[in-house]
Amino acid sequence: MADVKQAVRERYGAIAANVAEGQRNVGCCEGPSSCCGGGEKDVISRDLYDQVQMGDVPAAALLASLGCGNPTALAQLQPGETVLDLGSGGGIDVLLSAKRVGPSGFAYGLDMTDEMLSLAERNRAEAGATNVAFLRGDIEAIPLPDETMDVIISNCVINLAADKDKVLAEAFRVLKRGGRLAVSDVVVRGQVPEGLRRQMESWVGCIAGALSEDEYRSKLTAAGFAEVDLESTRAYSLDDVPTGDWQPTKQDREQLEGKFVSAFVRASKP
Repeated sequence: MADVKQAVRERYGAIAANVAEGQRNVGCCEGPSSCCGGGEKDVISRDLYDQVQMGDVPAAALLASLGCGNPTALAQLQPGETVLDLGSGGGIDVLLSAKRVGPSGFAYGLDMTDEMLSLAERNRAEAGATNVAFLRGDIEAIPLPDETMDVIISNCVINLAADKDKVLAEAFRVLKRGGRLAVSDVVVRGQVPEGLRRQMESWVGCIAGALSEDEYRSKLTAAGFAEVDLESTRAYSLDDVPTGDWQPTKQDREQLEGKFVSAFVRASKP
């Protein structure tokens, strides 16, 4: 799945470059296939942050937001905690987490895309955040020691990983005992046609790589997590998601309508 990783890196690097140049992020709507329905941002990524949160981060961090949820609002972060954001992009969730954990806490962001890391550093400096660090690396091989994080968050990134078992095993490794995983992700209720799975455009757009709810629970349990819970937060029609060159049949539409959902995924390390 090296081609998937490279496609993800190229797409999100291009988005970061656009934002750095002052252009609006168009998320998965960029390019020939659109999931926007004509809107300014795609259906999956829009309206995730309230006005207070939007005012707490630099404009470029908001423009580079590519998530499907708001894990910082649901993770119940406490002052003094250490947080890691997997696939931190332009840094919006890292900066919001840093505010929640306060000066006695710390927030790390991990990303594999140089352009996103550069943008995130610029946003960190503009925000004046001193309890933040951005790391270059792969979420399948987290460059941090064992049992050092209180909380791991992620925003619509784990579904992009080619080897999700490695991601979850790494998350489990770096969490302290009693630590918790609190991620937003796209999941699917049922099976996804192979035609859609094969479309690179929809891998990059967070859909074809999505796990089913049962698969997510099973993989978290296999990694060692306990208290696994998935809560659906937003359902999508097939018109909302990118399908690349794949042309769904009427039967496909009937099978997939409302099957893709954003979910908040919780688990803890015993």
